[in-house]
Amino acid sequence: MTLKDFFDLLSNNPSYILSFFLLVPIAALIGTVIGKGEEGETIWQSYYSILIFLVAIPGIFAITLSIYLFSFERRSIFDTDIYTQILPIISMIATIFIVKRTVSLDTIPGFGKLSGLIMMIGAALITMWVLEKTHIVVFSYIPVQYALLFIVGLMVVFRVGWSKLDV
Repeated sequence: MTLKDFFDLLSNNPSYILSFFLLVPIAALIGTVIGKGEEGETIWQSYYSILIFLVAIPGIFAITLSIYLFSFERRSIFDTDIYTQILPIISMIATIFIVKRTVSLDTIPGFGKLSGLIMMIGAALITMWVLEKTHIVVFSYIPVQYALLFIVGLMVVFRVGWSKLDV
């Protein structure tokens, strides 16, 4: 099964994806009602962390996929799949907004890791886009694994440099 087959399966059976991406923000709302006044406790922070990760990883993937499809594949915006490209992003934003109204996102375990993930994906997409737009063709005797190692090294340098900026 390819990724396209998987997305086609989800699009042809929207009840699964709709129920998942609607239930997570509803669970966040229920958590804000039930846990009112107890937001600082570890159990609620873990609960919100699980909810954020449940929607943030597919949401980040949907954003990355959309950028890839529009930038590299030159797909029309009219070909955007609502269930796999728009709904995860809306659910992610809604869940993060609900949780942010209740607790500080700095207290959510692992939330800082998501910003690092977004930064790495963004750096990879920018690098790919620049290489694609400049039409650089390199003929060399360097094996592919060394070229990939060089790109990974650039990503590490970018990440270390970004963390030193204190932004």
